[in-house]
Amino acid sequence: MKQNQFVQLLDAARIVQAIAAAELLSSGEVRLFVTRHKPADVLRAAELQFTKLGMAKTAERNGVLLFFAPASQQFAIVGDAGIHERCGQDFWHKIRDGMSGQLKKGLYTEAIVGAIGQVGEVLARHFPRQKNDRNELPDDIARD
Repeated sequence: MKQNQFVQLLDAARIVQAIAAAELLSSGEVRLFVTRHKPADVLRAAELQFTKLGMAKTAERNGVLLFFAPASQQFAIVGDAGIHERCGQDFWHKIRDGMSGQLKKGLYTEAIVGAIGQVGEVLARHFPRQKNDRNELPDDIARD
């Protein structure tokens, strides 16, 4: 599947709303990125994009990137050091596994919104929103 096809199948407004809702309860930052490339190593590509998007520069190191490579039917989830230390690898595997089932059924928006909701709950628990919190990164769907 091509990047544009994948993005057209997404309910962008619903995804952006889910990101905003997750961030409203915490100081964390959530981004969605869709690449047109077929990375040999999707996790490495996601990590590189995480850095390019400035996600490693959040104040509490609590950014989370959902990275999709529809041309190769792959995705990865990258959490910064602050969130990863608190939730551990099993959390990311749980989200990945839940998303995989929905993605295989073509429920792309549902998979992404569900993952954002789970990430948002963990961010709210470990990084509750403070009075001086601000949205450090855009909530829109990023692409290359």
